[in-house]
Amino acid sequence: MMLIEQTTVPQAALPVQKFRDHLRLGTGFADDGVQDGLVESHLRAALAAIEARIGKALLSRQFKLVLEDWRDPAAQALPLAPVSAIDSVTLVEAGGAMQVVATARYRLRLDRHRPRLVGVGMMLPTVPTDGRVEIVFTAGFGPDWADIPADLAQAVLLLAAQFYENRHASGAVAGVPPMVQALIGKWRNVRVLGGGEA
Repeated sequence: MMLIEQTTVPQAALPVQKFRDHLRLGTGFADDGVQDGLVESHLRAALAAIEARIGKALLSRQFKLVLEDWRDPAAQALPLAPVSAIDSVTLVEAGGAMQVVATARYRLRLDRHRPRLVGVGMMLPTVPTDGRVEIVFTAGFGPDWADIPADLAQAVLLLAAQFYENRHASGAVAGVPPMVQALIGKWRNVRVLGGGEA
């Protein structure tokens, strides 16, 4: 399995000024805005860290999941939530020939933690021998910072602030702060049966 981020979070979607206010960075000085690049990089790092911990895409973007075969021929769990659309399903033969699967042959089953691609008519299409299937989907709470649930948005700001404050630390930095863990706790995936549904 390989998950590839097809599109990135645009700079305009990041709350750079809100984070500057959170850090209480001064304004009106000659170098005002000089730290925006640093602020943005810490926001992106915190966003990625929170997403990795909870298995959710916070801001909407497109991803491609590449599989050698279905885990379950009737339905395939997707590795991120929330998923708003399945953009395409493509079967790729060993020689590279590609066949786009008709949208009538599958549907998206929404779920807070484990959305699934479900076959219509009992089964998903057969993956070619020695080939692969590529699923392109859109995941995220929405395109704007305001679309992210308040607790997750606050967790990103708190973690980004820790990254910013420890940017000059030379040794190991403590893990995720307890306040951030409390904010993201209800959003984490609970794995049962050894992750058999993944």
